[in-house]
Amino acid sequence: MKAIYLDHAATTPVHPKVVEAMLPVYQDVFGNPSSVHQFGRQARRVLDEARRIAARSLNVQEKELIFTSGGTEADNLALIGTAEANRHKGKHIITSRIEHHATLHAAEHLERRGFEVTYLPVNDQGVIAVEDVQEHLRDDTIVVSIMMVNNETGVMQPIQEIADLVSSHQAYFHTDAVQAFGTLSIDLQTLPVDMLTISSHKINGPKGVGLLFVREGTKIDARQHGGEQERKRRPGTENIPGIKGFATAIALMQDEAEYPFNYAQYKRSFLAVLQENGIAFSINGDPDKTVDTIVNISFPNINVETLLTNLDLSGVAASSGSACTAGSVEPSHVLSAMYASEDERPVNSIRFSFGQANTEDDVVEAAHRISQVVARLRTQ
Repeated sequence: MKAIYLDHAATTPVHPKVVEAMLPVYQDVFGNPSSVHQFGRQARRVLDEARRIAARSLNVQEKELIFTSGGTEADNLALIGTAEANRHKGKHIITSRIEHHATLHAAEHLERRGFEVTYLPVNDQGVIAVEDVQEHLRDDTIVVSIMMVNNETGVMQPIQEIADLVSSHQAYFHTDAVQAFGTLSIDLQTLPVDMLTISSHKINGPKGVGLLFVREGTKIDARQHGGEQERKRRPGTENIPGIKGFATAIALMQDEAEYPFNYAQYKRSFLAVLQENGIAFSINGDPDKTVDTIVNISFPNINVETLLTNLDLSGVAASSGSACTAGSVEPSHVLSAMYASEDERPVNSIRFSFGQANTEDDVVEAAHRISQVVARLRTQ
């Protein structure tokens, strides 16, 4: 039985051409890019070219990019680094209840440091209201952080409208675009965000590499202390092989010949099979505001931990926003923010996410297997 991977929102398989590009760097480019001799200059050329590729993909200046160890570090640097650098202007921060934990836990850390954080709600479709951002902006607000696409539901947030609103305020605006980069078109010359996070392993690049865009003029403090790499904003010798892989993944992502995937069709076919098999389900999040690569489905009267285990035994890999531990399930914080406390959807929902590892035939086959598992569990 072929295993079918439907968890691309968690991580993606590394593209073979990314591996091919990284191997010579591991083998031959061992110099420190901060060194002035020929070995250092060789590494510096790899780093500089990668930064050019990343900058072109976002339409920004190369000096506005900071390479990090991943999305979590980039989110932490954006939120904590900017808050600490601007605390003389105020101590109020705005984020949302549905952010990735890289942002939520950073916000909680800042609360322990004496900052005040407003956690905005979402409606039952998983969307933040621009009016709520406007209502909670204060004279002492210094940072607003709202994700571009939610990692559990795939719901796109009104980032353009929020960015336009915040642009006339003293607050800096950060967006976590980890689930958006490679799925949505992003042009930072027309989108007035001050900071933006992306991650390599979400676009078929290697793990352990991320990037934070920091618009020129944004005041941000480094979170680590050491050398003067990345314009003194992120010390530490750069991960040259990983950065080479990240840049290669970005270049491949922009090559339509490399990604001839119709994820909208994958999703339609997937849902159609569930319906044809008579499976009762509902979709979490506004279907008209959701990216093609993610669908979050509630299966009524099904235990999510049991369902995930049985799906794995059936060769289908998916995930839940719920934290499964021995004999207990902690509800998804995203779905809990969307639905009333008595609603069962936060504990009976599964996220399926499509990507390069899939074909439409795989997606259809997975839907049939899922239908069989759900039908069997409902008769027990």
